[in-house]
Amino acid sequence: MAVAGSLKLAENLGKPGERPSRRQRRKLEMRARILEAAQDLFAEQGFGETRVVDICERADVAQKTFFNHFPTKLDMLREIAHAGIERLMVEIEGLRRADTGTPERIHRFFDTVATHISEARPRNRELLVELVHLISGDAAERSEQVRRLHAAFRGIVEDGLARGDVTRRHDPQALTEMILGAYYVLIFNYANLDDFPVRARSHAAAGILADALAPRAEERHGAT
Repeated sequence: MAVAGSLKLAENLGKPGERPSRRQRRKLEMRARILEAAQDLFAEQGFGETRVVDICERADVAQKTFFNHFPTKLDMLREIAHAGIERLMVEIEGLRRADTGTPERIHRFFDTVATHISEARPRNRELLVELVHLISGDAAERSEQVRRLHAAFRGIVEDGLARGDVTRRHDPQALTEMILGAYYVLIFNYANLDDFPVRARSHAAAGILADALAPRAEERHGAT
């Protein structure tokens, strides 16, 4: 689940390639203002302690305006999660464009995840827990997130196969699921375990994955 990046807003809330009208821009700006106010309050006092009225006061909007954009606070939480997924997709795509091998890409990805988590304010851990619980209990949300993350990690594996620095001894599907599983375990443990050493575990996970994906010597020399 792409919740580590969910602590920041997506910069673009409109549809790709579509220029919004002035009315649409105002609506998007208002929505972003509400989301920004909510995230600031979540970081300051926690998700559970933040009321809709608090968000409205911080954003300087009427409660009616809030509910025009978000039927409930949980709907707002879903949007924050979606923004985080979008950010994660951009970061993975950036890794794929970088002129580096697969081991370096794996290490950079997990280092980035650890950095996002470590730089978050303490109250944002509570928000991450809420996001984990929300999406873990929603089959549709979980299915969509798994699909998108699976496709992104599959791209890294396929790039490595084409470059020759990922083993062909194992099914690419299994290799992709191994990366996805390591990511989920990292996020789940951070959200649920006090004092979880996220940087150390991220580094260890990246090292294990890089070793598991590496081709054997005979593969590098073209042996079958």
